[in-house]
Amino acid sequence: MITVAKNAGFCFGVCRATETVEKLIKDKKNNDIICTLGKLIHNEEYNKFLAKSGVVELTNDNINEVLEKAKNGTNVTIVIRTHGVEKQVQKALEDFASKAQSLTIVDSTCPYVKKIHKIAEENSGKGQALIVIGQKEHPEVKSIISYANDDCQVFLDENELEAYLEANKDSLNNVSMVAQTTLKLSLWEKCQKILKKYCTNAKIFDTICSVTEKRQTEAKELAQKSDAMLVIGGKDSSNTSKLAQVCSKYCEKTFWIQTSKDIDLEKIGDAKNIGITAGASTPHSLILEVEKAMNEVREESFADLFAWECENGARVKIYTGATVKGTVMSISENEIRLDLGTKVTGVITRDQITDSNDEKLAELFKIGDEVEASVISVSDRDGIAILSKKKIDGAKNWDIVVNYQASGETVNAKITEATKGGLVANIEGVRVFIPASMTGLAKDEDMSKLVGTTQEVKVVEIKDDKKKAIASIKAVLREKRKAEKEAFWASIEEGMEFEGTVKSIASYGAFVDLGLVDGLVHITELSWKRIKNPSEVVSVGDKIKVFVKSVDKENGKISLGHKTDDQNPWNIFKSQYNEGDVCEVKIVGVTTFGAFAQVVPGVDGLIHISQIADRKIDSVANVLKVGDVLEVKIVGIDEENHKVSLSARALLPEAEEAATQEAPATEEVAEEPAAE
Repeated sequence: MITVAKNAGFCFGVCRATETVEKLIKDKKNNDIICTLGKLIHNEEYNKFLAKSGVVELTNDNINEVLEKAKNGTNVTIVIRTHGVEKQVQKALEDFASKAQSLTIVDSTCPYVKKIHKIAEENSGKGQALIVIGQKEHPEVKSIISYANDDCQVFLDENELEAYLEANKDSLNNVSMVAQTTLKLSLWEKCQKILKKYCTNAKIFDTICSVTEKRQTEAKELAQKSDAMLVIGGKDSSNTSKLAQVCSKYCEKTFWIQTSKDIDLEKIGDAKNIGITAGASTPHSLILEVEKAMNEVREESFADLFAWECENGARVKIYTGATVKGTVMSISENEIRLDLGTKVTGVITRDQITDSNDEKLAELFKIGDEVEASVISVSDRDGIAILSKKKIDGAKNWDIVVNYQASGETVNAKITEATKGGLVANIEGVRVFIPASMTGLAKDEDMSKLVGTTQEVKVVEIKDDKKKAIASIKAVLREKRKAEKEAFWASIEEGMEFEGTVKSIASYGAFVDLGLVDGLVHITELSWKRIKNPSEVVSVGDKIKVFVKSVDKENGKISLGHKTDDQNPWNIFKSQYNEGDVCEVKIVGVTTFGAFAQVVPGVDGLIHISQIADRKIDSVANVLKVGDVLEVKIVGIDEENHKVSLSARALLPEAEEAATQEAPATEEVAEEPAAE
């Protein structure tokens, strides 16, 4: 028996919103634009219908474009969804509409939600604290929060609520509590009990939609007397999720489906009493579609017990779940047909043969081949049995997958699906699960990008009793990286050059990622200049060229160099200047015995007090100051100590020869502070 819940499907608020939009579609003129602010309701099938009808779903990406069209005279109607929108968003749209006559705002917010908006405004701020029980990221809850003033807390369940109340029990005062309209009744009752324990004078507003209450109560009663329950609704529908939770508590075979295509007859099995309920965003037409599909199955169910006589007189039972053998009698692009030796023809569709879109059935089979398959469904009326070869192949290949786990062998797996918890893969026709932590991707990285790819995996766990296998991409990557590291350490030698990335910086140097391992460039190896911190030369993320100075393979340490001889300031100086050359310098320091001047960055020379002017001077500071730029002659180069003697006096008229004779030898200034 199939029973449909009386309160299944569209509630009053959803009916009101959908009827509003459907009327707008009917009255729409050629250039009119009809929009919904976000998804009108949480039902993908209905939202697809709206999109096909020309209704635009407004997002952050297209809203400005639509508003610009309204500003330029195009008739635009924006319908606010049943869940409502944030207060500031609605006000901004209404302000825009007051200036652009072509823009019309139609508020389809559910009256129950509007009621909570008012409660939130009146019972928050100025010492009043508001507690909301619901999903913080749900559109309805976001809209409620926007109407609250200051102190507003949102909790998902009774555990979060109690933790907050316990932590703030000494400061709780003037507290109010509301619920998301689709909240599960049992959860709401638990939250009320906990709040009353901590706040005897708390104000509790029963804001769960009355239709939601009836629907959940009816679902509970129907689930208690059903062998299987079908809960219809979108996967992002909060109230459908609560219905599924209620039903699964009282009926083990509870299935959350979106359309009749999601019905898994094999899992429903021989259930006699089947209940059907649906979330508030499920159209009545979709409920009828599911009911019709189940009734058709019931009409054909007698075929599960029927036996057909073969030509040799033997009687063969063909029923759901049976294993049969047949001979290929026709092959098309999307299916093959088998002669089962009875009045029923076996049909195997492409998706029940292979997961690959590239394989051609004509290359996999030829007329006359014997094929073994599992029966999915039987229709005596049409004389057809729908079969699956993949199920048989999967059963046969289970032992192969078990052996992969025992041997630790690396195998190829086709990624077929991404779920909340990880990836689903196919190995030898066997469905294998790869947990998110074993995908080799970063925590928040999009796993769906691997769907359709073939990955090397290791089967790491077998649950033979449940025919479940768990595989890991990360284990393969870890082994590969280990092998690559071993090869790296075996080949690395002093003098090898790399382009690496600065990974982190310490006071004593910079750690550089060489691709497989890190090496350290000591602060003294970063620059020929004296620096106080490596950050003066490099930043995290910089790509720099380095060379290996030394390797400690035993302890896994690599010392790197960054500065090279061609960067050595002394070498640069020597390549540009010789003794006797004239150059322009900049004063960088003044002492009692002379002035230090920069010849090239990193190399300073000394202008002795006697070589500054053609007369005796009492103080260098009276003649030169830091920052002065002047021409000098290089009168001495001390190669061993990297010191340079300079003379300004040598360039003065009629004084060059005398200045050269009087200039102290480079050895005489060796005791003075050394030039860089």
